[in-house]
Amino acid sequence: MKRRTFLRHTLTTAAALGAVSMYPFPYHAYAGEEKKYASDLVELGNTGLKVTRLAMGTGTHGVNKASNQTRRLGIKGVADLLHAAYDEGILFWDSADQYGTHPHLKEALKYVPREKVTILTKTHATTEEEMKKDLDRFREEIGTDYLDIVLLHFQTKDNWPEIKEGAMNILGQAREDGIIKAHGVSCHTLGALQAAADSDWVQVDMARINPDGSKMDADVPTVVKVLEKMHRQGKGIIGMKIFGAGELRHKVDECLQWTLAQDFVHCFTIGQEDQAQMYDLTKKLPAASTRG
Repeated sequence: MKRRTFLRHTLTTAAALGAVSMYPFPYHAYAGEEKKYASDLVELGNTGLKVTRLAMGTGTHGVNKASNQTRRLGIKGVADLLHAAYDEGILFWDSADQYGTHPHLKEALKYVPREKVTILTKTHATTEEEMKKDLDRFREEIGTDYLDIVLLHFQTKDNWPEIKEGAMNILGQAREDGIIKAHGVSCHTLGALQAAADSDWVQVDMARINPDGSKMDADVPTVVKVLEKMHRQGKGIIGMKIFGAGELRHKVDECLQWTLAQDFVHCFTIGQEDQAQMYDLTKKLPAASTRG
């Protein structure tokens, strides 16, 4: 094992025990040899999809069909934010029915070619009928004939594959019919995450990951072990809660560098609430990726 790789594994374990936080962040251990950019195109596991390293999250504190983005910016403002990101080469949009951001994506598609962006959305559907209705409604709300990625949203139960079997069947058929390109799940407990790793149906997993274990499903080494298993299986891994739902805003550079150094994370989504935040992130990613 290379010295830098050994250090990363050692420090990941130490971080979970609270040891690393007592000392300056070991940037040298996570420094890459080449700069990584928000606009880099990466293969999302074995899905056949290529997405940008950074996804435009639209659901900060998203609940009841609203989010910070929709409340503060409105439809035109969110559309302008997505358009500005597109101009910077960020081509991955992360939405959800729960966030209420589908109309905002539809507005953005007035200025951005549909085939140039990857659209991810999430559903709370459980039955076959609910999933059929959601697929029709989502496409109408966004103004598109197809969806790139659809995830079962916010799974917390260990047996979610049994509970969601009806919705999963419809998503599987929708992929065969070309209505969607990939399906998967977002997890919010360790049991749900482990179930996703054990499921052959899951092609994409959205998982909470950061160096401090903030707002995660379990301690860092435990989550890393599950995600590395998914990665070996060819599942696409999208990181979320990179800044611990805001708790780690004072550690932005550390969080970015640590996450960029994890080979099992293909890409990640961050909720950006205005264009200034988006431009700031595009500058910080390459700097963080090689900081020694």
